[in-house]
This record gives sequence, structure tokens and C-alpha cells, in this order.
Amino acid sequence: MTDSEQISKIEKIIEVYPKDQRFALAAMQDMQHAFNYIPEEGIAALSEYLGCAQSQLYSMATFYKALSLTPKGEHIIKICNGTACHLRGSMNLVTELKRDLGIDPGETSEDGKFSIELVNCLGSCALAPVMLVDGVYHNKLRVDQVPGIIEMYASSGAEGGGQA
Repeated sequence: MTDSEQISKIEKIIEVYPKDQRFALAAMQDMQHAFNYIPEEGIAALSEYLGCAQSQLYSMATFYKALSLTPKGEHIIKICNGTACHLRGSMNLVTELKRDLGIDPGETSEDGKFSIELVNCLGSCALAPVMLVDGVYHNKLRVDQVPGIIEMYASSGAEGGGQA
């Protein structure tokens, strides 16, 4: 995507909202969804549109874990490390992901395909350990299942099927 295309997309996102600072978070969530992060140009354009300081928007963007100021991978992998998942081996899943993708939680692969995030709870404790990839739950995981799941997303780019 060119810079002008990105700016055009940012403007389309912002312009659906009234010029009221109460809508800053919603606009940033829409940018996060569209780009997998909030571009610097997005903060500048939103600041100008709403008439607020960029520092206010940066504060919001860094406060909420769901928002990111750095590009995320095409596929976002969230590993639950809540009590149930931790006790059932979630850190072994993290170790396998690190081995397969060459990145730690909080990082994005060099090819831009994957990001790993370690989260406190995904709300599926009875199905631990749990990994969420692009919003699809993969439950009761064993370490030996991780490479196949990663391959499914890497090769097809399509949504995978979670286990029930």
C-alpha cells in the first residue's frame, strides 16, 4: 500500500466519526483493525480532525493493550498464560512457537506473517491450553499440534478451524 493509499484509507476511517474527542478511541480501534496497528500518520490525521493533541492520542494508544503503534503480523497468535493454561503447559507452546517462527512473544516475524502475544486469559479455562490465531480458538493443544497449525496459516492464509 502506497503512502497516499494509506492516508486515503485513514481519512475514510476518521471521517465517519463526528468531530468530537469522545470518538478518538473508536477511530483508533478502526485503524487498528484496518492496518493491524495504528500508523503514525493516523495519529496525526486524527489529532488534526478532532482538534486534540497527538500526545493525548499516543497516551490512549499505549494504555490499551488491544492497540499497537508498531506493525503486527498478518496472523496474530495469542497464547493464553492464565492459571489453567499455564498449569497445562502453555509455556511449552510458546517454546515451540519460538522454535518454529524464530520470535519471542511481543515480536513479529521478519516476513511480517506472524506476531506472538502472551495474554493473561482467553476465557476458555476448561479447554486449556488455548491458542487464538486470528480470532480462531485452538483448544486442548499439544506441542506437536503447533507446527501443523502454523503451517496451515502460513501456506493458505485462510482461517483455520479451532477444536471444540
